[in-house]
Amino acid sequence: MDFLYNLVVVAHLLGMAAVVGGFVAGRPVVSELMVWGARAQLITGVILAGLASGVDSLDKDPDTIKLAVKLAIAVVVCAFAEISRADAKRGERADWMTDAAGGLAIVNVVVAALWT
Repeated sequence: MDFLYNLVVVAHLLGMAAVVGGFVAGRPVVSELMVWGARAQLITGVILAGLASGVDSLDKDPDTIKLAVKLAIAVVVCAFAEISRADAKRGERADWMTDAAGGLAIVNVVVAALWT
């Protein structure tokens, strides 16, 4: 089970790299890479939370408040990325939404690393 958990962690980190890297490289528009990274972050984050909470052999004791904050931020990042990408495909630009998605993704990384 540890291998599966660690594999999902790798996917979660790759999703984070896609969101933050896509934000930095693709400004002022959201790229498909950023959208897929946001989706991956949301899905793998929920899987990690479920595994940490439900599998005793992993010896994880997740902070549910921290997970709730991270989930809320991830949902907003995903929504902003999806909406901004759809706008870009129509030729519209919502720079504030792109910046908000990238900025909030970085905030989520900070929460993950510094909230103890």
